[in-house]
Order: sequence, then structure tokens, then C-alpha cells
Amino acid sequence: MITPLGNTGFSHGSPAATRGTLRIAETFQSRQGEGKLTGTESFFIRTSGCNLRCWFCDTPYASWNPKGDQTTFDQILALVQASGLQHVVLTGGEPMLSSESTSLCNLLRAEGFHLTIETAGTIDRETPCDLLSISPKFKSSTPDSSKNPKWSKLHEQRRLPIATMRRLIDTASDYQIKFVVDSPDDYEELLDIVKLLDVPADRVWIMPQGSTIEAMDAAVPWLKVWVEQAGFRYCDRMQIRWYGNRRGT
Repeated sequence: MITPLGNTGFSHGSPAATRGTLRIAETFQSRQGEGKLTGTESFFIRTSGCNLRCWFCDTPYASWNPKGDQTTFDQILALVQASGLQHVVLTGGEPMLSSESTSLCNLLRAEGFHLTIETAGTIDRETPCDLLSISPKFKSSTPDSSKNPKWSKLHEQRRLPIATMRRLIDTASDYQIKFVVDSPDDYEELLDIVKLLDVPADRVWIMPQGSTIEAMDAAVPWLKVWVEQAGFRYCDRMQIRWYGNRRGT
């Protein structure tokens, strides 16, 4: 049952609580399906809007065709509290696109929630969280220039600011680096990025690109062995195995 917005359990007198808003594509309860907290029951807040356009994006309603309404921090916090969960995931789209995200994160942490931020790491915005999950985008993620010339150019310009990612890592209390691998052609670039970021192998999580169980299973023979040999961590996108490729998971 959703907590009434007039009874959220925190002071409505604070500016952050009464004035903050974010455009939200969806909120939902699910299990974290990727990375070190896989299996953790979590409340997901998906912001709408992104500065990149991966051709394989599985949340186009938060990027290619952003949907959602401006939602107050009061309303967001009420939903989080009503869930009864302690782990919150701020995702997108690109959740660090808006400066308001920092205020929301401060509020959620002040209320005692464990917060994960899932970001492409392209925006230099120091935002407090318990786990920073950075997902660098390979060149192969760039959309077709003949079909989307504007976004192909912008995506390629924005997708890999190593210095920005390094600063985000340096200021994070905890972090993980996640890569979505489409084919073995991504291997060399992946190794280059890990070297440039100067992160240990056990901080790196690698998963196959794909939105079906069949696609993930097909990637195991060529991807999982390489990941283990390289000393990285392999993970499925478990939400697809648990729930299928659908919204709200």
C-alpha cells in the first residue's frame, strides 16, 4: 500500500523536501539483477532523459523517447518508504543529468537508505551514494550514422570521458565498473578502458548484450571463459532470467 503523501515520515519544512523535482520515467520494486548486489531486493527510481543514445538501449522510454512527469521529492520518498525496502537504485536514462539528483540522493541517504547510482559516467557531478555503478560505453554502442546522424555524432563525442570517470571513482565510497559486451570485437577496447581507469580486475563486471535468455545463453561459450581468464567478474542480466524483458523489473 502506498504511503499517503501527507505522511512521509520526514520534515516537509526542508527546502529539499518541498522544492525538489525530477522527471521520473518509472518507479518499481524488484531484485537487483546486475553487479555485486545481484539478488538484493531494491526500490528502483528511473529518471527520464539521457545524454547518450546506445543503439541497443533497453529503456528507450528514458532515452530515445523520454517519457515521465516531474515528480516531487515528497512523492518519491513516500514511495520509497512505503516499499519497506532499504536498498534504493537511482537509474535512468542518465540519473546524473539533472543537478536535482544530488539533492534527492542527499535526502535518501539522510533517511538511512542504501543508495546505488547507475550511470554511464559521462557527467562530472559529485553525487553521494553507497555504491557508484559506472557503465562505460564502447564504440560499438554508437547508433548508425546513416539513420541517426545527430545522435551518432553526439554519442561518440560524449561516451567515454576517462578523466570524468576517474574523478567519479576517486570520490566514490564504493564503486563497480560494468561493461555490456556485444561481441569479441569489444575485448580490446574493454581492456584499454580498464587500463585507463586504473581499476582492479575484481571491480569489473561484464555481461552480455541481449534482452532474452537465449541471447545470454549464446554468449556464455565465447564471453564467460574470456572474462574468467582475464580475472574479471561475469554476470548475467538476471532480471531477464527472473522476469523477462519487461518494464518494472
